[in-house]
Amino acid sequence: MHSNSLRSVRSMPAVGAAVALAAGLLVTLAPAAHAAAGADLPFTSVEAESATTTGTKIGPDHTQGTIASEASGRQAVRLSAGQRVEFTVPRAANAVNVSYNVPDGQSGSLNVYVNGTKLSKTIAVTSKYSYVDTSWIAGAKTHHFFDNARLLLGQNVQPGDKIAVEAVSTQVTVDVADFEQVAAAATKPAGAVSVTDQGADPSGQGDSTQAFRSAIAAAQGGVVWIPPGGYRLTSSLNGVQNVTLQGAGSWYSVVHTSRFIDQSSSSGGVHLKDFAVIGEVTERVDSNPDNFVNGSLGPGSSVSGMWLQHLKVGLWLTGNNDNLVVENNRILDTTADGLNLNGNARGVRVRNNFLRNNGDDALAMWSLYSPDTNSSFENNTISQPNLANGIAIYGGTDLAVKNNLISDTNALGSGIAISNQKFLDPFSPLAGTITVSGNTLVRAGAMNPNWQHPMGALRVDSYDSAIEANVSITGTTITDSPYSAFEFVSGGGHGYATKNVTVDGATVRNTGTVVVQAESQGAAKFSNVQATGVGAAGLYNCPYPAGSGTFTLTDGGGNAGWSSTWGDCSTWPQPGQGNPDPDPTRNLAKGRPATATGSQDVYTPGKAVDGDASTYWESTNNAFPQAWTVDLGSSQAVRRLVLKLPPATAWQARTQTLSVQGSTDGSAYSTVLASQGYRFDPATGNTATVSLPSGTNLRYLKLNVTANTGWPAAQFSEVEAYLN
Repeated sequence: MHSNSLRSVRSMPAVGAAVALAAGLLVTLAPAAHAAAGADLPFTSVEAESATTTGTKIGPDHTQGTIASEASGRQAVRLSAGQRVEFTVPRAANAVNVSYNVPDGQSGSLNVYVNGTKLSKTIAVTSKYSYVDTSWIAGAKTHHFFDNARLLLGQNVQPGDKIAVEAVSTQVTVDVADFEQVAAAATKPAGAVSVTDQGADPSGQGDSTQAFRSAIAAAQGGVVWIPPGGYRLTSSLNGVQNVTLQGAGSWYSVVHTSRFIDQSSSSGGVHLKDFAVIGEVTERVDSNPDNFVNGSLGPGSSVSGMWLQHLKVGLWLTGNNDNLVVENNRILDTTADGLNLNGNARGVRVRNNFLRNNGDDALAMWSLYSPDTNSSFENNTISQPNLANGIAIYGGTDLAVKNNLISDTNALGSGIAISNQKFLDPFSPLAGTITVSGNTLVRAGAMNPNWQHPMGALRVDSYDSAIEANVSITGTTITDSPYSAFEFVSGGGHGYATKNVTVDGATVRNTGTVVVQAESQGAAKFSNVQATGVGAAGLYNCPYPAGSGTFTLTDGGGNAGWSSTWGDCSTWPQPGQGNPDPDPTRNLAKGRPATATGSQDVYTPGKAVDGDASTYWESTNNAFPQAWTVDLGSSQAVRRLVLKLPPATAWQARTQTLSVQGSTDGSAYSTVLASQGYRFDPATGNTATVSLPSGTNLRYLKLNVTANTGWPAAQFSEVEAYLN
């Protein structure tokens, strides 16, 4: 799913898995007490920028719409015709898959060399499946620049051997190469019904649709065998139930179709395994069911060992899919989601899958019509989702996101999003316990072009309603986030609360701006969060809209490396900027969360910090004493207050009697200035200046008002706080 809302914006020892880029290999290192993040993959990836090349390295770049921004590691190698990149083979292999880009409208090929010897085979490259435009998605630009192409080498290579790819006739940008030892093709299981016996054409020339349907009908309760070959289907399959469809392996048995199974219901017992489905989807049309599975496989089903590519969505699951297991698959180059549990998922396990270059959320649960419950995404590796999140949970009850490795998210997305964004109704918001445990996020988070502010690596979002579920985030590793590590936001701009959140055990390394980006009211407890290389400040605490409430961060102990607070809510911290020295001429209270003991009608506490002197807070009438409080976000050496009432001459002169109190924690207050009267007169601007004593340091500023000669209530149109 994607976010299309426009929002105006104010001008311990490590416990998670660690990720290291060693010699261009993305590897996962895990402490003994925790499972390694990510999938156990049959291949090893090598980044092109770490290889030897006669081409040009591009990146790193995080700018939306650039080729490098969508590359793994945000870097790649650009080859002109005749240039090459040479990889050192990291493991025994007989196959290679290359992630690449070519200019829009062009196609060509890559020559392949093994230890200097040119192979007779080449790798075809094309822009056909790239450069996707989704103009109906706010903030989207042309995206989906990369594609994947694979080749069986016809020989075995060993660690340390050299494999080079060379651009032949067109410019090719090479991102990453995956090296794999592909096992020999499997043989037909005893008793299986072969699609070729039913008339399927393994050459791909003929239409094999009816042969597949006949084989499924003949094999009820058994196995449909898909021998090595390429099979063309011209329409989708339905009525699939109580059957296994099995191939000789995803490198050998290939079905060419953009719509494999499309059915709203099934009695279940469907098992899809060990073949590839490669489509011809070149654009995203959301009304088209251009998916490997669209709808329901029924209870007790499974999908394993599949290679899914060039589809709109890998699996878009609705209806009854109880206890479905989706594991050990590769889902590449989809124009939208990799997998979406679109409501009513119960007991679904999605684990040990590899997803790359998905055009929306790589993995999503969306609780539309009925909640997803007791389901999980576990030990998946996700790379380069290019228009949304790595993993997104939109509503649902008792869900889990565990031990996943997510890298290089792009525009409109975080590494992980836990959200109450509903998109459509009826929607089931987050409920029960949402468990987010043991995940590793690398270069995750992006600048949101709609909000014009950054999205964190891990985002909790009360988009359309308050977070009422218990959100437990444990054992997280966040490395090289271009912006913030943890974000709390109400993305619809309504100021709903993000609360009931605990973060325990996290390692944050080299985050671009802040560790915690709090933009909504709410509360979270942080324990054992260790940060190094923080770009700007530890905490950005500026709830939006102004006056919507406060975000309370409770220190559970064991935190280190992020104690500072960004001091200016009128600006966004920039990556690596550092926390600037306080500006003595800046109003510290403007836009900050404000509360009061009472308010009259629409005259709410936030009106006194909205920067508009014509709006004002008015306390409950005839109920002195009344108090108004503002949270400045961090302890500040405030020396001067300017109190204002609307400057209109219709306001009569008056005196308000008040005292000033301060607190560093919001609970224990001390008196800064004793009670006295302050005169407000429209003839002199209707303002009063309050000088505070030297040595005053406070985060929470409270004004206790006991009298007003002009009205039976406390009134302020602006409360301004300054350092000088």
